[in-house]
Amino acid sequence: MGIGGKRRRRPPPWTPVLIYGAALAAGAVLLQWLDYRHLVRAQTSGWHLALVAAGFLALGVFVGVRVVGARRPHEATGNTAAQASLGISDRELAVLRELAAGRSNKEVALRLGVSPNTIKTHVARLHEKLGARRRTDAIARARELGLIR
Repeated sequence: MGIGGKRRRRPPPWTPVLIYGAALAAGAVLLQWLDYRHLVRAQTSGWHLALVAAGFLALGVFVGVRVVGARRPHEATGNTAAQASLGISDRELAVLRELAAGRSNKEVALRLGVSPNTIKTHVARLHEKLGARRRTDAIARARELGLIR
């Protein structure tokens, strides 16, 4: 018993553990914060240089794709007399060149900026005009006539 006949109350056994744990956690947070501040102050110019370099890299890739990857217009070589006699339009000739490059209807449509149904129509007309039953026949016939290479 304590003084005055009252029983002294003992703190629970886990209270000191919580206090020490909170103190350790606060210390760890303080050390991490100080380390972070030191890192930011010491490496500021390095981070700025890295960001500028990344920006120039992105700009260089963008410009390179625009300049080097630009579409080249197809050469106007070919047998224009055969093209005129068969009634093949310039757009149909462009479709024929894309087919000769091995592209599908969807790929040709994307490259020429039209719908795939338009490409199907052009292919059907090319088959009629060249007297072909398949794409390979149409391409072979166009090469024989000198329309494409």
